[in-house]
Amino acid sequence: MDRCRLLLVDDHALFREGLAGLFAYQDDFLLVGEADDAATALSQTAALQPDIVLMDIDMPGADGIAATRRLKAEFPEVTVVMLTVHDATDKLLEAIKAGAQGYLVKNIRSAELLEQLRGLRRGEAAITRRMAARILEEFQRGQAAPGVKDESSQDLTARELEVLELVSDRLSNKEIAARLVISEHTVKNHLKNILGKLHLRSRRQAADYGLARGWVRPTDSAT
Repeated sequence: MDRCRLLLVDDHALFREGLAGLFAYQDDFLLVGEADDAATALSQTAALQPDIVLMDIDMPGADGIAATRRLKAEFPEVTVVMLTVHDATDKLLEAIKAGAQGYLVKNIRSAELLEQLRGLRRGEAAITRRMAARILEEFQRGQAAPGVKDESSQDLTARELEVLELVSDRLSNKEIAARLVISEHTVKNHLKNILGKLHLRSRRQAADYGLARGWVRPTDSAT
């Protein structure tokens, strides 16, 4: 099996050096680069093409969650795992919504960190049982209150929600443009932004996603 290429993003040099020493003794991992801020993380990802990015949250400039959101939009094939001191549920959920496939706290033991990263190659999420339980609790809480909109809808602008509603009515880009009095090019840009924010691949997926969560409802044109 090819060695898994890692990019480490953290603004503490001593922490990066410690992990670099750990990965140097692993036959299945290769640390290809390091970055100490979001901008460098993006440029290093483009240049080095890592398989996994280990991302801290607290960094100078844009934080790790914002960096993850942008990185996943530009490099959707790259796996991002948060490696942070934050043990709060809100940070965990923000990171998952931004596209992270894992969330590990820095007090984790080195053997467990390596096992979690190896699990990614088996299609598993890099997340501890305690963090997984928190996600399940939040999901169950959301299911218990069906009248409350998913917080992810707040990431979409009012115009994007309008476009999503018309997409759910199976209108074409041309028809949406006419309805909203905008250009087809603008409609395409809105759709690109919607898919990027929701981490989906098609307009049909976006429509189903919005309808299932009650963000939009079909208008009379769908009947």
